[in-house]
Amino acid sequence: MRNHYQITITDYRGARHFTLNQLMRHGLLTALAVLALILVAGSAIIHELTGRVGNLNDELAELEAERTRVEAERQTLAAERDQLESEVSDKTMALLALGDELENIEIMIGLRAEPERPLAQRVDTASQTAFEKRLMLNSIPSGLPLQSERVTSEFGMRRHPIEGHMALHGGIDFSAPRGTPIYATADGVIEWAGHHESSGMGKMIRLMHNYGFSTVYGHLDQIEVKPGNYVRRGDLIGYSGNTGASTGPHLHYEVRHLNRRLDPATFLRWSISEYDILFANEDRIEWESLVEIIRSKARATERPSLLPVQSWSATLP
Repeated sequence: MRNHYQITITDYRGARHFTLNQLMRHGLLTALAVLALILVAGSAIIHELTGRVGNLNDELAELEAERTRVEAERQTLAAERDQLESEVSDKTMALLALGDELENIEIMIGLRAEPERPLAQRVDTASQTAFEKRLMLNSIPSGLPLQSERVTSEFGMRRHPIEGHMALHGGIDFSAPRGTPIYATADGVIEWAGHHESSGMGKMIRLMHNYGFSTVYGHLDQIEVKPGNYVRRGDLIGYSGNTGASTGPHLHYEVRHLNRRLDPATFLRWSISEYDILFANEDRIEWESLVEIIRSKARATERPSLLPVQSWSATLP
């Protein structure tokens, strides 16, 4: 048996002879076998990884399709929500416009919600305790919402300063430089605090009080409260400005009862010293039944000292 092999390599430089013994031949064959095994295993691994990558690509494509479907559904729901909000806003504005038209007719023909009642049927303010009166002053809008008494537009029919047609001005406008502090005129909870596009009020606050009363503060420059906040009479709620449909810096202030606009003028003057003027001048509210509710609440209050009421000027900084 031969123990070695002779290999001859011939090129332009001539023939060269090499001897390869059996051990070297076996090592070379082993190396070739290992290399072949590595190549086969690598190919198998590459094939497996390629298959996994393909599966992941398929899953990624499915997830992308699902994401596209969910995004389409989200956009559809958002469009439906926007449409519903628009319909609610339109119906709300239509309702307010209807209320304005009714008030326009009442103002033009001098009609009241009910005939003038005799004095004997009015509120017996003399029988009210000081605590009952203070409780009413805390719960029902009273006093000025800012440190200014310069009224530039009163409640009632007027020519709209921007649109030019005759319309009901549902509140009172106070001349106020931008940044004038605005205060709550009664205890309550903030229902709206933000930009109100459909009303033209710009940045607006709507404050809900007890017994169906609410107040509106429009054309603000800055708002210091959020919806859901509870505030007390005299608390700072924002600063006057010139936002929305406004021709100059001012505060638009409204007083409403059951969403019906009332002339704020009497409410501005209402105080302990001029307590009877509200009941004498505003007869569209069932004051008798309201006073009875206040009286019952006052009697049920065990510690009336917890509800002090200061004069309006003292509540302002």
